[in-house]
Amino acid sequence: MGLVLCVRLESMAKESNGYKIVSDNRKARFLYEILETYQAGIALYGTEVKSIRAGRVNMQDGYALIRNGEAWLLNIHISPHEIASGYFNHEPRRNRKLLLHRQEINKLMGQVEQKGLTLVPLKMYLKEGRVKVDIGLAKGKKLHDKREDIKQRDDKRAMQRAMKQY
Repeated sequence: MGLVLCVRLESMAKESNGYKIVSDNRKARFLYEILETYQAGIALYGTEVKSIRAGRVNMQDGYALIRNGEAWLLNIHISPHEIASGYFNHEPRRNRKLLLHRQEINKLMGQVEQKGLTLVPLKMYLKEGRVKVDIGLAKGKKLHDKREDIKQRDDKRAMQRAMKQY
């Protein structure tokens, strides 16, 4: 009995200290060159948090904008919570406010407007019970850059297969 209790406490400590990645936008790293990353909180409803904890998030087509001095996360699909009724549930693709410091918003606003860069959500995770999003300041890749990435990935796989055989 004491051994089981010890294991449970140890696993709970790992979750509270670390991150639990809920959703990862791997396509964004392929389509964009990430210059800087920022950690941001999100203003959410209770049913959205429950759906995120269940892993029912799609970030593939999402992006972020800065309007009127506020950062917004758009086009992220968070599925409605199954147990909640339709009246209390949330809209899946609503605009969600990002929680960033004023200095970060001003810096991002300047770079997005002047340099023509884009804000892309990279991953969503739980940190100490709160939902966080990593936002990347990104520049679009050209077709030849994408091909080069594919070639490097294939070469790496081929080397790993060769090493595994010997």
